Amino acid sequence: MVATAAPVQLTSRVRAYVALTKPRIIELLLVTTVPTMVVAERGMPPVWLMIATVIGGSLSAGGANAMNMVADRDIDAKMKRTENRPLVTGEMTPEAALVFAITLEVVAFAWLWGFVNLLSAVLAVTACLFYVFVYTLWLKRTSKQNIVIGGAAGAAPVLIGWSAVTNDLAWAPVVLFAVMFFWTPPHFWALAIRYREDYASAEVPMLPVVAGFATTCRKIIHYTVVLVVMSIVFGPVADMGWIYMVSAVVLGALFLHMAVDLYRKADPSRAMRLFTYSITYITLLFGAMAIDQLVVHGI
Repeated sequence: MVATAAPVQLTSRVRAYVALTKPRIIELLLVTTVPTMVVAERGMPPVWLMIATVIGGSLSAGGANAMNMVADRDIDAKMKRTENRPLVTGEMTPEAALVFAITLEVVAFAWLWGFVNLLSAVLAVTACLFYVFVYTLWLKRTSKQNIVIGGAAGAAPVLIGWSAVTNDLAWAPVVLFAVMFFWTPPHFWALAIRYREDYASAEVPMLPVVAGFATTCRKIIHYTVVLVVMSIVFGPVADMGWIYMVSAVVLGALFLHMAVDLYRKADPSRAMRLFTYSITYITLLFGAMAIDQLVVHGI
């Protein structure tokens, strides 16, 4: 028994550290980073640069997510969706988690500066600080606009990906930042509709809690319209081809259709369908973006 206890305990501890980084969120951020690099390069960037950017971005996002869990451990304990997180169950102490998070951020900054460039490193750490101090510690607990403004942190990876290739920023990544910024509220509000009671019990002023389903669904439609418009605007601004443009129109039309359908009947199951599609939408949109450039440039 003693001989097997240590490996089991080590595995549990490693699993807890990994959980702190919120791997699923990191996966989504990377889905936007790599295609952005392809557009910035107008073809396939050097493999080593993509790997270095992905590693640095993952470390930075993981550190930010871990800090978020440290700050939100009291809220997480009141919500069924988050009650099994390591800081709630006691698998990890807040002190250990905070040290882990800060270490990840320091390593991320050094890694991106050393292997990519200083601009990407600064953007990554700035996104982390915004996510932790502006969204997590301030807006999340005090404002129904929390996820609207806080969404800027989740939109930062496109700026990081672009700057990793060009060591500069331009209008194209700014418009792409706007795409991600306006995508975040419909994406997250759909989830918040499903878990409205959780947020209410934790006294988090998410829009479905403080404004109700009808208002939330109307705002989802409004933001979805702007999202679709910005995704189409990105085409001429970034000189994209027909593959991207057709994909943006078709995927956006389906997103808007599902948003309107949710407004007609705001029930949790439809909200989760919209939430799931929002992830599919952003994955396919950015995938089409990369394919468009690779096809156009004969890669």
